Amino acid sequence: MDIPLKTIGKMVTEFILLGLSQTHEVQMILFFLFLLFYMIILPSNILIVLTIQRDSQLESPMYFFLANLAFLDICYCSVTPPKMLADLFLHHKTISYGACMAQLFFLHFLGAAEAFLLMAMAYDRYAAICKSLHYSRLMNRRVCCALVGASWAGGFIHGIVIFSLTIYLPFCGPNILDNFFCDIHQLVKLACADTHAVELLMFLSNGVIIIMCFALLLISYTVLLMKLHTQSSEGKSKIVSNCVSHIIVVFVMWGPAMYIYALPFQAVPMEKVVAVFHTVIFPLTNPIIYTLRNKEIKSSMWRSCFSWGTLTILHLLEE
Repeated sequence: MDIPLKTIGKMVTEFILLGLSQTHEVQMILFFLFLLFYMIILPSNILIVLTIQRDSQLESPMYFFLANLAFLDICYCSVTPPKMLADLFLHHKTISYGACMAQLFFLHFLGAAEAFLLMAMAYDRYAAICKSLHYSRLMNRRVCCALVGASWAGGFIHGIVIFSLTIYLPFCGPNILDNFFCDIHQLVKLACADTHAVELLMFLSNGVIIIMCFALLLISYTVLLMKLHTQSSEGKSKIVSNCVSHIIVVFVMWGPAMYIYALPFQAVPMEKVVAVFHTVIFPLTNPIIYTLRNKEIKSSMWRSCFSWGTLTILHLLEE
């Protein structure tokens, strides 16, 4: 089937997205599955942020970073899923050139910011376990805000680099992307120019950073787990609980990222399936993984829900 190419002169002004499936029945099933997921998980992340902000007992750096992680994941999952859900109702799925570039920037900006934030959280756990006597000085509020700010700044710089390398590429056809969002791998291959240098720079910006961050995080948590023999039984249990949560999130985030971006622009099997988990499902589940293994925040969330529910009932009764 010939798909029309919309151009101004010779330049592409929109891209065709083939989406997750071409079958209407499959698209409807996927829509309701993703919608159900969002109706459950997205409010949970919002509740995490509100609970940590309002509970004075959750003022430690660990909870400050967790609230920022949940907020980052909410932002990250606002880039591609809304359009993906809308496109599941459409037979002809398109995205404008400007929207495609914006989607590309925010995906890499927020994704890199989350990667740097996880490194800041690893440093926080290192300071709490290995430098416990100096922890309050090393991780005061000013330092925590600086680390979060640096994470956002690092992500922004990474997003600008990817955006700058892509925005000057000429696209004069074809304009078909076999995906549900503007994936950098396929987008670069559509450029009607020699992209070897651009591909190399993007690989260095994406793949090397991902692999280095993953390796550094694994080394840091290995060091922390090696400190178990110097801790009491209660201390060991707390360290294991914290480290296991962090390690799960690291593998959940970096596994798909390495699978997609660590190979220098080679086609990978099941790329769309991995991309769904990487951009839609896993980000929203990261804060949940921390929460399920943390008694303090779970009890605080239950108290908040009970308090808000009680206030709502009283307000309705007054009316």
